[in-house]
Amino acid sequence: MEKKNCWEYFNCGREIGGANTNELGVCPASIKFENTGVNHGSKAGRSCWTVEGTLCNKSIQGEIEEKLLGCINCSFFKLVNDEESREFILLNEELVKKDDS
Repeated sequence: MEKKNCWEYFNCGREIGGANTNELGVCPASIKFENTGVNHGSKAGRSCWTVEGTLCNKSIQGEIEEKLLGCINCSFFKLVNDEESREFILLNEELVKKDDS
């Protein structure tokens, strides 16, 4: 079974070409190419908790530090964690190192 990205799971319509991009804009998770492959996702589709500006609970989220506590209670976060099991990646270490440079 193919693993879903966040925009497919939530059907938010904010992915590139999605139904809600005119109203809400394109979700940064759907264009963050450097996260491709993290948790077997396309772009940041399976690591959306690491991306500012995603849509959660019908509101645009801010910085990672502010949103992460809410994300750990999210049904999608839990699904990805369960599906990936021991291979689950909370944060992409390569990107964290790059941001600290």
